[in-house]
Amino acid sequence: MVIDHVGYVFLRETDWAMLCYGLGRLSFPLFAWLLVQGEAHTQNFRRYALRLLGMAILSQPIYQLTFGIALFEDFNILFTLLLGLLCLRAARQWPRWAVLIWLVGAIAAELANFNYDAYGIALIALIGNYKPTLLWWTVWCIFTALTAVVMSGNLQFLAGFAALIFACANHERGPKARWFYWFYPAHIGLIGLAAFGLNRPAG
Repeated sequence: MVIDHVGYVFLRETDWAMLCYGLGRLSFPLFAWLLVQGEAHTQNFRRYALRLLGMAILSQPIYQLTFGIALFEDFNILFTLLLGLLCLRAARQWPRWAVLIWLVGAIAAELANFNYDAYGIALIALIGNYKPTLLWWTVWCIFTALTAVVMSGNLQFLAGFAALIFACANHERGPKARWFYWFYPAHIGLIGLAAFGLNRPAG
């Protein structure tokens, strides 16, 4: 993610931009994977969701200033992750309605201009239902192939390779990292300050 954002702000007009963007495609599915693990193992879902909401709200003005985004034009990925978190918990509690829950979540992400839109919610749904089976990997590969076709030209299909990383995880509860989501607004803020210092235009 840092590489992606650094490339977007500082290297857009260089040959390194696409490399940074390609590497950055791995970040959202890994964030989604951590979200899924957090939802599965948290002892206080309400506190977890509120913390994520707080980080999303805090990050939004920093996100807009750094990337030159107008009000309500685009909401940062923490809002997408929050919506995905709510869908994860709802689908777990009402499995009979899981497909409808995820569909409503995807539509909401599109209408609300959340970063990654319906694609992000679909990705969280797939990762949330991860199983080391041939069926899951087949669906994942089809999803990645469709992404390559529908989003041709933006390298988003490279996110498919992230599955090779979280497939190696032990799926057990890891150490608490309450500071983790602070990383998102912090790194964007630092990039914004550096861009301002170097007189780089936003957006």
